[in-house]
Amino acid sequence: MLLKIDNLKKTFSAKGKHVPAVDDVSLDVDKGELVAVNGPSGCGKTTLLLIAGGLLVPDEGKVWLDGTDFYSISSEQRTHKRASSIGFVFQQFHLLPYLNILQNVMVPGLGTGNSSESRARELIDLFNLTSRIDHKPSQLSTGERQRVALVRALINKPQILFADEPTGNLDDDNAEEVIKYISLFAEEGGGVLLVSHDTRTAFHANRTYRMKQGKFIQE
Repeated sequence: MLLKIDNLKKTFSAKGKHVPAVDDVSLDVDKGELVAVNGPSGCGKTTLLLIAGGLLVPDEGKVWLDGTDFYSISSEQRTHKRASSIGFVFQQFHLLPYLNILQNVMVPGLGTGNSSESRARELIDLFNLTSRIDHKPSQLSTGERQRVALVRALINKPQILFADEPTGNLDDDNAEEVIKYISLFAEEGGGVLLVSHDTRTAFHANRTYRMKQGKFIQE
């Protein structure tokens, strides 16, 4: 099993009240699978994704990535594992505005020694962005920026993609194109955990979970 999440719990405190963001959630993602978690804003989807990706320590529960208990290792080991095994795609893209597209794509590889310009150019071409390679993010359309973010997530040849609302800012055509590329990654043997309020993603998923108030209410 590529990713195994077991009985996760995470509670936040707000105005003197304890709010359960993730409440006893379990799921698995194997190689070749796209698993979607759908639900409205504020239901706990992003918190679940951050915990699964090693970015937020849970109050209870376990996360195993490729057999490694993610929260039993040191933060330094977790950072290295995350950089070498996980690609992240976010709704807001998080592209660096002062770098061009090629430079943005190569950034994740700088920390792992995998900053291959030839691979970056190959992926940029695959995603039909070669004509934009010297452009800054501000010069791109919304759909193009999301494709650049996806290319950047793939540069280190991750085992699994974590996608947070990857179609949230996109029209139907661009959303379909981004989901096509994410699905292709799974079809070629990668794993995908995708969280979204966009129910269009469910049509491409091997399994879809519905989340409400921190819990899975159906599969």
